Amino acid sequence: MSLADHVTPHDAPSDRDREQDRLTLLYARLDALRATTRERLAEVAASPGGSPQARTERDTAFTEYTARLARLEAAENGLCFGRLDLRSGDRHYIGRVGLPAEEADADPLLMDWRAPAARAFYVATSAAPEGVHRRRHIVTKGRRVVSLDDEVLDGAPDAGREHLAGNAALLAAVNTGRTGRMHDIVATLQAEQDTIIRSDQNGVLVVQGGPGTGKTAVALHRAAYLLYHSARIASRGVLVVGPNATFLRYIGQVLPGLGETSVLLSTVGELFPGVVADRSEPPAAAALKGQPVLADVIAAAVRDRQAPPGAAFDVRIGDDVVTLEPGFWTAAADRARATGRPHNKARPIFVRLVVDEVARQLAAQAQGLADRLEAETAQLLGDVDLDAAARGDLARLGFEESPESDVDPYTETALDLRAIAATDPGVAAACEALWPQLTAQRLLAQLFGDPARLASAADGLLTADEQALLCRPAGIGAPTGWTVADVPLLDEAAQLLGEDDHAAKARAAQARDAEIAYAQGVLDVAAGSRTEDKEILTAGDLIDARRLAERSRVADHRTVAERAAVDRTWTFGHVIVDEAQELSPMAWRLLMRRCPTRSMTLVGDVAQTSSPGGLNAWGEALEPFVGDRWRLTRLSVNYRTPAEIMAITGPLLATLDADAEPPSSVRDSGVPPWHASAALTDVAAHVRAELAELGERRLAVITPDAVAAEVAAALPEASAGPDPDLTARVVVLGVGQAKGLEFDVVLVVDPAGMIDASPRGGSDLYVALTRATQRLGVLHPGPLPDVLARGFRS
Repeated sequence: MSLADHVTPHDAPSDRDREQDRLTLLYARLDALRATTRERLAEVAASPGGSPQARTERDTAFTEYTARLARLEAAENGLCFGRLDLRSGDRHYIGRVGLPAEEADADPLLMDWRAPAARAFYVATSAAPEGVHRRRHIVTKGRRVVSLDDEVLDGAPDAGREHLAGNAALLAAVNTGRTGRMHDIVATLQAEQDTIIRSDQNGVLVVQGGPGTGKTAVALHRAAYLLYHSARIASRGVLVVGPNATFLRYIGQVLPGLGETSVLLSTVGELFPGVVADRSEPPAAAALKGQPVLADVIAAAVRDRQAPPGAAFDVRIGDDVVTLEPGFWTAAADRARATGRPHNKARPIFVRLVVDEVARQLAAQAQGLADRLEAETAQLLGDVDLDAAARGDLARLGFEESPESDVDPYTETALDLRAIAATDPGVAAACEALWPQLTAQRLLAQLFGDPARLASAADGLLTADEQALLCRPAGIGAPTGWTVADVPLLDEAAQLLGEDDHAAKARAAQARDAEIAYAQGVLDVAAGSRTEDKEILTAGDLIDARRLAERSRVADHRTVAERAAVDRTWTFGHVIVDEAQELSPMAWRLLMRRCPTRSMTLVGDVAQTSSPGGLNAWGEALEPFVGDRWRLTRLSVNYRTPAEIMAITGPLLATLDADAEPPSSVRDSGVPPWHASAALTDVAAHVRAELAELGERRLAVITPDAVAAEVAAALPEASAGPDPDLTARVVVLGVGQAKGLEFDVVLVVDPAGMIDASPRGGSDLYVALTRATQRLGVLHPGPLPDVLARGFRS
């Protein structure tokens, strides 16, 4: 039985007309809700606020109405895509958003796809109908019904396809030409995908799935589902981490299309605000930076900057010289570290101890000088009582003796000396030398740029050869900037350093004082313009300067994602990682800091691991953080890749993971993959031959990373480079850029070169071979690799 045999099409005009009437009604309700939401949003934006509580309520309402309007706007295309006719006689329409009826006590006009009652639309089968008599897929274009496809589920089960729902709609979706951008699949989600999407939000869920199983779509729809059901997650947002910037552009329209704005899409290299990770480095260096031992190296590097051993040195303050001994600053450093604070937050404690020590020595020197002067004066004057003589002179002049002061003159002197020490440049220089204020960038740049510093921090942790991999010589012509593998190290350093926010708080206080002063000036002007009529109130009679300044303060209307993107310390309600098998141990440390609740969804395929620092098994990545408290589920159906293509990858997959079971393809394309011997200079001719038969579909040429530029140079009509346009008719990609993407037709160039390019080159080739939805060709300059030749013979 073919996949389409399970579907009974209904094209009767009367049936379609009734659904068109319903769709028109739904769009009218959508337009009305949009108009109402816009009006309320404008009212909230114009509200002055008032008390701090009122301003908080205003800002919360603004955020809520903005998010609601985004969801309503996003529902324009594909508003309603399904209908459930239940055995009970009830009928539910399923769509992108929920639309309430105008009457408060009436049933909703449209049910959100994430609502619990909508689950049956995705999981009901003839074997387990979930109380559903008929499931209808409604295909629309704009605001017009195009076609209807019905499945009657309470008849005899179809043993061949009972695990698939909406077969005709699914077939239409997977056979549709690619656009270069991923679209949502709310209308065609399958039961195994829906189960994962609706899984418990708590803990770590790992989704293992081979090529074409919809891992990425499941991850993105899970983000939308969690935001719909959890206020906690919505308030903190969802972080979605992808393998590269090309992939993020490919998926970038999915969540906005579902009306969700509280999601930050990012690569690991973009998770340190202010740093652009655009420098390349040897794979061996990147793999080393990903190892957990680097956390110990960085911790040692921070410790080395806290009062390191050395000789005593002198600090000149005016005409005085103060000596700081190693014993003193070692003890002071121990006291600062004992607080448990990060480096920069502990620094003020160390500085205070240095200032106290300098003031103590200055006081001792001053006291010593005073004692010497008193001794010399006493020697000159003999036994004369100077104090008694002074009191007698004052009495003769008419002054009465004051009672003894309660103020200890030495205390005031000590305070003066501390003020002198605290502002002295020499003391500041000593503190900077002994316990410097550090940024993560400064720490790592100095660590990797100074072999002696690196040797000290890595002593007993890294070999000399490993240290050489990390060194970045300073000077003209030296590499500048940061790599993707540097970002987790920067984050590790920032966590250990912390940020001394005293200066920031002081600046904020100054800004508030300036706002209040300006507001007072406004009130003074208003008061100065008061008329002689004392009964007329002015602004100053109704409000004081502080409250006026607070009312005038501009509200922060950034989305959760916008605020999170610039705040390294932001913690998310949930983290989703696509191609999670590529992350290094140090990258996992970074992500765990972003989500202390460990509410995570990780999707990937161990057989596709290509990163030198990537994982071989899920447990090795997760056990250091959550032990065995994680769940594993699998996606087993391949919706994208035709069976003919998957067949040739079998021998290759067996070499990557002997225990792996390839996902089962839902369709045949009728076009067997082909291969041909061709030099790199011949690739352009094969591409143009494919284009002649391609029609409106899209073609990708996937090559070893090292030759992508050479192949692209021979194809001026192709989009290529670090930022390719995936909507172009033909695109040239290095295999490292192809992760997670899909195209109608794929030409894989130089498979042997892919295998030889890295220790995990076989995984790269497996990724390249499984990107096509329709046709695959393989061009090989030399002999076809045996593991692939066996696939073509099978």
